[in-house]
Formats: sequence, structure tokens, C-alpha cells
Amino acid sequence: MTARLIETSTQPLNAVEVDGVTVDIIENALRNAREEMDAVLFRTAMSPGIREQGDCFPMIANKDGKMVVGQFGSFIGPFLDAYDEEIEEGDIILTNDPYMCNAAVSHLPDWVVLVPVFKEGRHIAWTAMFGHMSDNGGMVPGSIPIEATSIYQEGIRIPPTKLYKKGVLQKDLLELILHNVRTPQWNRFDLNALVAACNTAAKRCVELAERFGDEVLVSTMDIMLQRNHAAMKHIIEMFIPEEPREFEDYLCDDGMGMGPYRIKCRMWREGSTAIFDFEGTDPQAQSSVNFFLNEDMFKMFFGSFTINVVDPQIVFNDGFYDLVDVRIPQGTLLKPNFPAALSGRTHALGRIFDLLGALLGMGAPDQMLNAAGFSDSPHLFYSGYDKKGEWFQLFQIGFGGIPGRPVGDGPDGHSLWPGFTNVPNEFIESYFPLRIEQYATIPDSGGAGLHRGGNGLSVAYRFLADGDIGIHDERWLTYPWGVLGGETGMRSTKRLVRADGTEEWLPAKVEGVKVKEGDILYFNTWGGGGWGDPFDRDPSLVLQDVDKRLVTREGAKRYGVVIADNGTVNAEATDALRNELRTARPPIEVFNRGGTIEELKARCLEETHLPPPVSPSFVGGTA
Repeated sequence: MTARLIETSTQPLNAVEVDGVTVDIIENALRNAREEMDAVLFRTAMSPGIREQGDCFPMIANKDGKMVVGQFGSFIGPFLDAYDEEIEEGDIILTNDPYMCNAAVSHLPDWVVLVPVFKEGRHIAWTAMFGHMSDNGGMVPGSIPIEATSIYQEGIRIPPTKLYKKGVLQKDLLELILHNVRTPQWNRFDLNALVAACNTAAKRCVELAERFGDEVLVSTMDIMLQRNHAAMKHIIEMFIPEEPREFEDYLCDDGMGMGPYRIKCRMWREGSTAIFDFEGTDPQAQSSVNFFLNEDMFKMFFGSFTINVVDPQIVFNDGFYDLVDVRIPQGTLLKPNFPAALSGRTHALGRIFDLLGALLGMGAPDQMLNAAGFSDSPHLFYSGYDKKGEWFQLFQIGFGGIPGRPVGDGPDGHSLWPGFTNVPNEFIESYFPLRIEQYATIPDSGGAGLHRGGNGLSVAYRFLADGDIGIHDERWLTYPWGVLGGETGMRSTKRLVRADGTEEWLPAKVEGVKVKEGDILYFNTWGGGGWGDPFDRDPSLVLQDVDKRLVTREGAKRYGVVIADNGTVNAEATDALRNELRTARPPIEVFNRGGTIEELKARCLEETHLPPPVSPSFVGGTA
């Protein structure tokens, strides 16, 4: 199957020479158009997840579907391969089904809008945007059911479908879709905003073609891809060794009592081609934590990571994709068989970045090796009927500690990827029946190191109406690992204090928890791992952290630093303590995981207040 573009103009588009100044002008105009897509979306969307948090990903692609500017990498190629229909001017495509587009999107709450850009009957580009909808139907509010065992339980599946045909909205189709979600008004406005963003970018592409000519625009897009190809070829040859490296990391559990699940990757280079082989990754899970990882999406992860580390001025696009070979075995956690559940794929997605950091950094620790703790996107869901009898439904993405890095400390209570912003507490309190009584970083939660891991966040939600809550989080069993002598970050915890004073520790993945008015949830996220020897950290920096309440006085001793009663560093005591601690510790290894999986499980109940998960047993390729 493949899509067929219908053009009324048959005049071919030829490659032409374009001078460097013109290339730069068009390149920056396209980058501005990509930013304008976000601006349009944020000003017209309704849900807090998109409008306030920015859970969306824009893209402008050339006529062949290769992203020239954007954020999440091109999914147009897999889509076009799976869409056996004609596409005409004025058509706008909508889909959310990973299994219908080779994981161009990876779970059902992400709705993608795709617009072919035409000028005078000739196809010249694509624009696309996808956003995370507040609800997609299915078993639970928010449509990320932990205990789903099939994608059929995760809400409405929209195959690649024309939302607009030749510029005409298919109202019956839209109403059918919205009839199957719990937040139809939010979804309607958010979808309109996605369309508006894509149309805005399409207009800018046409304007550029009118100004410079169709062939100049199309040729410039190819030049932008070639520039990226040349830059990434150099990066690959510089940082990817011919000798294979391998690393593995783990998802703590599947939310149904089994775990951890291993994600393993082997990396090497053949000529100028980087190869990533995920052989050894565990089979698919029984629950929704599977991550259907499109190979091009992983290439995007790789490119985004390396470009941001090496040279953020390089325009990130799809030009380098032929330089990367990704091998993911079928039936594994990263390529599950239909109809496996996929909605909770965020945890494995975040773990991919930790994995990449480890693989790329082994050979260049002073340039590319970071500790663990990249975004796991902790989710909180809260729904029910308020005192007016009106339905409310909150979906919020939280933040954790960013790992220590070669360039410095990890940010506290932040999201390094994909760049989400926090929903203002005032917004949440205005629109939902809850009060945020604490929003603070957790002292000492970041791993000690020459460069400190970022602290996690503690958010205290007081519920003002009876309802149900659901939680999706990770790093509660395994630690965010430290590197080169750095300590592990603190694990995440969830503590529910009832209005009557009783307490209970909640799992990191749980849903359908009944809460009453007056109950408080303490949602504590993970801290980033530390980078480098903590005993080499400047004591004055430790003192600054103590003064800022990022590190406690007792926590300063993890750096071998003694704070005197008068609030200054006791230099003599610090030297003595550091010498004592250096002598007592075992040899420094590259990675500090805080113990083996078996050791972590043995200490699990004592340290986390939760029983350890049961090791998965795979029957017929599934846990």
C-alpha cells in the first residue's frame, strides 16, 4: 500500500542551485514558521495538557515527507506507506492508531494532523502536528489504562482518515470520534488548534515559494537535509566506535505486579553508519507499558541527543536517517505484536534516552556521558464530579531531577526532554477542585557528585472533591544511576494521607484509587544521578546548595563537606572526612546502579514501603 498524491499541475520540480544567503533566509523562515505553529496552537487549544504544558510536536517536511524543521522527527514516510488512498489539495488527514501507521504515533491519546501543501496544483511540502488529547475513551479517564492488555481497551482507534476532503470538514466523522471521548469540548478545540497550526505553516511555505520560486524552496529543503547529513556523518564518525558497546536498563514494573523489564541495546559503527541493535530486550509486557518504537523515531532520538550535546546550532531534521540502522526484534517490549496495549509507553520512551546517554558516553565521558534520570513524564489523573455535579478531569505531567552532566549540575524539578512546561498551580486550582499545598524540590534527592544530580519535586495535592486518581511513574525500584563516582538519585514515592490522618504508600503505577475531600497526595518524583567524584566538588558550591535548601547539612557529608554551626565550611573537618570516605569506599566504577536487581528487590519493602515486583515469566512471547 502507498498513498497517491493527486496534482493538477504536472510540471516537474527540478533541483536548482541556491546561493548560501538565500538558503539561510529560507531556513530561518521555516524555523520561524515551526515556532509559529506552536504559538497558534497554544493560543487556540483548550486543554491544559496542550495549552499550558506544551504536549505537542510540530513539523514541516519536504514533498517526500522528510522533516526539515520540527521536534519529533518525521512520521510521514511510515504514514504514506500505510495509507492506500489518494490525497488531493485541501485534504487534511487525521490518525492516532500506532498499528495503522507503523508507529508514526506511539499511543492512542496522540492525535496527529497531516496537511499536504499545494501551490497552484503542485505538491511542494507537508506540515504536521500532533498533540496529546486529554481523553481518548477507553477503560479509564485520561485513556492510559495501566491494566489494559489490548489496545482495544485504550479508546477509539482512528485509522488514517480524511478529516477534511478538498477543504470540506467531514462533520459526521468528527462527531462520531468526539462521541467516544470524555472531554469532547477540549478535544474539539484542541483538534481545531492542530489544524490551524498546520494550515498556518502551510501558508508560510506557499509564501516562501511565491517569493523565491517553487524550485528554490524545494531545493533549499534538500540542501538543509544535506547540511544535517554532513554534520551527523561527522558526529557519527567521531563518537560511534567500530567496536560494539552495549548497555541495559530497566523498567521497574508493568503496573500489574511484574518487573523489572530489561531494555538492552548494542551500538557500533560500520563505515559512516551507526547501528543500534536491541536484541536481548525482554518480550512484550502484558500491560500497557509496551513502547511500539518506530525506527525513524529512534533515529530522531539519537539525532536530537547528539546534536544538542555537540552543536545545538545544527538544524535538526531527517537528513541523516540513512546513516543510522536500527534493529528492533518483533514481539519485544519495543515492538509488540498487535493488539498489545500501548498507552503507557512513556516510561520506556524516557528510558531510551538514559540508554542513549550511556552508550554514547562510554567512549567520551567528559563530553557525552550523563547520569540517569531523563524524563519519565510522571502522570497524575484526577477525575470525578464536583459539588455542582459537573464532570472534571485533570491530566498533569510532572517533573523530576535532571541528571548530572559533563557541563554541570542537573536542573532541579525540571523536564529536559521533550521540553514541557509546568501547568501553573494557579490554573490548576482555578479549574479543578484541588489545592496545591506544597510545590518544592526535595533536598538531597539528587545524586551527589562533582556535578550534582537535580533534585526531584514534591507536590502536595489536597483534593476538594471526591473522585478517582491514577498515577503513572517510574524509578521507584531501580535508582537513577550515577556515573564516574557520582551517587544514585533518590527514587520516586507516592504517599496518600487521608483526611482522618491515616497514611498509605501507593504504587508508582496505579489507577482507580478513591479519594475523598480533604485527602492529600504527596507526589514525589525521582532525583537525577550524580556525575563525577562528589569529594572533588568545590565545598563552596556545596555550601551554596545548603544555603539554597537544595542540600541539607547532613546531606553535605555525602560530599565529604562539614558545615560548621556558624554556617561556614569547616575546612579542616572537611579534609579529614573526605580522606576517611575516600579510603573506605570501593573502587569507582563507570556506572553506579545502587546494587543489582536482586539486591534492590531484597531491600524493596524496607526502602520503598512496597513489595518487590515478581520477575516476568514470558509465555508465548508475552509476560
